[in-house]
Parts: sequence; structure tokens; C-alpha cells
Amino acid sequence: MFAETAPLPAPLHLPGADQPVWRDKLSQLLESTGEGIFGIDMDGCCTFINRAGAEQLGFAPGEVLGKNMHELAHHSHADGAHYPEHLCPIFNAFRMALPCRIDTELFWRRDGSAFAVEYSSYPIVDGGVVQGAVVTFVDISARKRAEEALRHANDVLEQRVSERTQALSEALQQLRELSAYTHTVREEERTRIAREVHDELGSLLVALKMDVGWLDKRLGEQQQREPVEAQAMRDTMRHKCQNMGRLIEAAVDNVGRIITDLRPSILDHQGLWAALDWQAHEFVQSAELELDWQMDVEQAVPLPEPSAMAIFRIFQEMLSNVGRHAQASHLAVTILATAGEISIRVQDNGKGAAAAAFEAANAYGVMGMRERARHLGGSLEISSQIGHGSLFHLRIQLPKQ
Repeated sequence: MFAETAPLPAPLHLPGADQPVWRDKLSQLLESTGEGIFGIDMDGCCTFINRAGAEQLGFAPGEVLGKNMHELAHHSHADGAHYPEHLCPIFNAFRMALPCRIDTELFWRRDGSAFAVEYSSYPIVDGGVVQGAVVTFVDISARKRAEEALRHANDVLEQRVSERTQALSEALQQLRELSAYTHTVREEERTRIAREVHDELGSLLVALKMDVGWLDKRLGEQQQREPVEAQAMRDTMRHKCQNMGRLIEAAVDNVGRIITDLRPSILDHQGLWAALDWQAHEFVQSAELELDWQMDVEQAVPLPEPSAMAIFRIFQEMLSNVGRHAQASHLAVTILATAGEISIRVQDNGKGAAAAAFEAANAYGVMGMRERARHLGGSLEISSQIGHGSLFHLRIQLPKQ
């Protein structure tokens, strides 16, 4: 096995190493290892090399002996630039009597290809004098590829984390904006209701209070009047009471309208589908639109109250969007409900809008509808073209009973 190696240099001699039995054991040791091992003299020429090392370099052991190992296998950097021998850590290891261990360089094969290598160089000292060096090396290409793959995976992971963090930041910002918008809408609604209570109910109640005061005063004067005047005053008070009745009816109507705005009673008394029907027809009547109405809910199942309210609010916002932006003359509403799915389509023939308008950061109405839809396990699809109207399609998959 050691027949193809040159005689070992003197610095490697151990006591009795010149005996054939020691040389045979050392040869077996060198040949049994999978690492490449070679020795060099002070000129950098190979004095011995094991078979594993020679094969990794693409040579037979006998072809390497006597060759300058730097010029043979360590002559260039990874970019192809020349690697000066005086900078080689292998040679400096014995010239300066300092061992080294390097895993950032390449060795070159006979065919001109290179491989990542980890090598160690240790000086051979005999009698206090450096005679050369022993170099061990191993191909770490697979390890480098694994490290590169790991780095790449880590970079991809960091990129994904960065993207998710950015997306989360944007989502939180949208959530804050939506929350602020919801708060603004709530305050505007409270202001509107307060104004209606003040302007309408307040004025009605003031008028009623004045009428009651007038009646109280006139009743106190009745005993002082002559019979004819008393009868005339009774007729006047009767008309006043009738007028007060009309004021009370108006107040009741206003209270009912305000309550309906806050929460339609029809939703509680007749259910979601009747509430949607009522809302659609109320809307087209006030907006003066033509309505194409289709509803098939014969196979529908009862919904929990929070779900029914959420669907009703989404439908209200769909109609509100038509009223605010569409400038439409015709509205088509199609509602289909089964035991497994609810589908609500609202389509207008208005001016339409670009898709980006519904994805804008300040499209809070659309954002709120989508959030409600997602909370119900559904989705809201919007398609629109400028000049060709818009279609809002709410789809909700219901859990199996």
C-alpha cells in the first residue's frame, strides 16, 4: 500500500521508525484515513502523500512526489487570481514554525476544477531545526454548500419575516385607521341623533309644554266666563287637544324612526330576510332608483343574532356606497340562501370606479365590510369598471349543522 510514496523525511522518524515494521504500520495508518495527508520539504516539494490525498487532487501518489505542492494544488484564489507562494499559510507554517488551520480557501485538481478545503499545516522539527511540514486536508464542498443553503434559507426567512412584519405593521395601521374611522362614524351618528332629538323631539315637546300651560291657564278661567264664552273656550281647547294629539303622534313617529336607525325592529320581529327586503325597498324609494329584486331563502337556516346583524350592516353599507358614489339609476339585488351558503349580490349601473379605489387605505367602508365578512368566515368580492357600474358580492359559507 505504501509502495507509491517516497521515503519519509528524517523529522518524522520515531525511535525505531527506521525498522521495516514501524514503516509498515505508519504506511497503513496513512492509507487508512479518508483525509488527505502529505509532507513537504523546505522548498515546498512533496516528500510523501497518501492515496486519499492524491485521489482528491486527481493524481496517483507517484505523480505528486517531488512536485511543489503550492504550484500543484494551491496556486490560485477562488476568483482565479494568482496566489503568491510567500503568502501561503501552509508554507509560512513551517518557515515561521507556526501551525495553522484554514477553512476558507480552495485546492485545485488536476483537471483545473477547484474544491473548498479545510487544511492544517504543522512544522516538522528535528533537533530544534524545522525540516518541513505535514499537511492534512479534507474536501468540505458539501459542508460549504450546506452552509450556503442554510444562509440562503436564513436570508429567505429573514426576508419573509421582514415582509410579514411590514404587512403586520400595515395591517395594524389600517386597523388603527379603521378604528378611528369607526369612532368618527359613531360620533357623527350620535351627533345626528342628538340633533334630531333636539330639533324635532325637542321642539315638539316644547310645543306640547306650552299647550299644556295654555290649557291649564284657560281651565282656571272657565268659572269666570259666561256660558256662551265658556262653550266657545271648550271648543277652542278641544281643537288645542287635537293639535296636541298630532304633535304626540309626530313625536312617536320620530322616536320610532330614530330607533329604527339604531336597530331596525323588523330584524328582531321578522328576521334577517324581511329586514333586507325592507331596507332595499326603503333605500330605492328614498334614492329614486329602479329595483330588480330577487330573493330565494326557502332553504335558509336560522342565523345567530350577531351574524344576522353583521350581514344586515354589510348590506346597509353596500346600499350606502351606491347612494354616496354610484350616481346610478338602477339597482339589482339578488339574495340566495341555503343550509350551507349565503350569497348577496348588489349591482348598480352607476359610474363605477377603478379597482384601486376599493383597495385604498382610506376606503374605510369597504374595509369595514370585508372585516365583518371575514369575521363571519366569508368574503366580499368587488368588481367595477369606470362607466359600467359596480358589483358587490358577499359570500358566506355556513358551518354544517
